[in-house]
Amino acid sequence: MTPMNGYDAYAKNKILTASPAELTLMLYEGAIKFCNIAIVACENNDIEKAHINIRKTDRIIEEFEITLDEKYPVAKDFQAVYTYLRSCLRHAMITKDPENLEEVLKHLRTMRDTWKEVMKLTANGKKVNGESTIAG
Repeated sequence: MTPMNGYDAYAKNKILTASPAELTLMLYEGAIKFCNIAIVACENNDIEKAHINIRKTDRIIEEFEITLDEKYPVAKDFQAVYTYLRSCLRHAMITKDPENLEEVLKHLRTMRDTWKEVMKLTANGKKVNGESTIAG
């Protein structure tokens, strides 16, 4: 086993100490990062890099789908959006067309920005009066 460098230790600690709301934000940021990398790779005809990063984006969205709490009515709306995004990603996987990825990126950014607003309004998802402030 190789020893952790300072950045790796910091990154691991950041994840281990993050609230569920912060973890969700990190996932949105990761999906946006990988989608951006995939777009550039498609534009540069780097098929392997595009494929890898489209899959990374898809896995994050899949994680969002898996963790949806169906007891909240809004879950159906999120499910529809995630299904649409994954459809765009599958099409991008086949065609390597950056337009499909731009569509996904647009939605991911909107969802991330909305999530940031939710975090502000709910004290970062921390418990208030013994109850979580973010449903999920």
